Amino acid sequence: MTLNEINIYCDESCHLEYDDNKVMAIGGIICPKAYRKKIFREIRDLKTKHNIRSTTEIKWSKVSDSKKNFYYELVKYFFDNTNLAFRAVLVPDKNKLEHNKYGQTHDEFYYKIYYDMLKKLFVPFYFWNIYIDEKDTLGSTKIEKLRLFLKGGNVKIQEVRSKDVELIQLADIFLGAITYKNRLLETNPTKVNMIKLIESYGYKLDETTPYVKEKFNILRWKTREEL
Repeated sequence: MTLNEINIYCDESCHLEYDDNKVMAIGGIICPKAYRKKIFREIRDLKTKHNIRSTTEIKWSKVSDSKKNFYYELVKYFFDNTNLAFRAVLVPDKNKLEHNKYGQTHDEFYYKIYYDMLKKLFVPFYFWNIYIDEKDTLGSTKIEKLRLFLKGGNVKIQEVRSKDVELIQLADIFLGAITYKNRLLETNPTKVNMIKLIESYGYKLDETTPYVKEKFNILRWKTREEL
C-alpha cells in the first residue's frame, strides 16, 4: 500500500431497465486506503453505541423511526470526516432513454453512467481500488466491462459483499436518499428528515452539484435534447 492509494466503494439504486422506478443512481464513497480500517472501526463503534450489532448491515431500506438517531449520527459522521467523500450520477427519468436511437443496450448505458461517475475522481499519480457490491452471478462480467470502459493501468476492480463493508453500506444510504427524493416520496418521516439533514450541509439531492464541491457531489444526467 502507498499513501496515494484511494478506495472507492460503489453501489447503485433503481438501475434495472424495467423495475417500475423511473429514477436511477450510481455512486460511491471515496476514502484514502490508509484510513479505511479506522473508519470501519468507528462506524462499527457507532452501531454499538446505538445498540446495533457491529455485524448488522445498514442500508436505506432499513431507515426507520426506531433507529433514526443512529442514521442521523451516521450522516453527521460522514460530513465531519475529512477523509470521506461521495460522488454519484443521477438519471432522473429512465423513460427518456432512447437506447435504440444511440445504438446501445441498457447494460451499455449502465456502464457509461458508471464511467461518468468515476472519471471525475481519477487524477494522475494515484492508484484506485474500486469495490463493487457482489449482488449476483454476473459480477465477473460487470468487472470486465468496467475495466474496458475505464481503460486505466492504475485501477483495480473487485467484488465484495456489502454486508462486510460499511462504506458500501453508506453509499447505499446516500443513493437511497437521492432516489427517494427524486421519486417524490414522503411516506417515511425518518427518511424525509434524513434527506433534510443531508441537504442542510448545502447540497441538493435533485440538482447537479458544482464541481468545486468535492465532499458530496452529484451529476444530474441530461439527454442530448436537454443539454
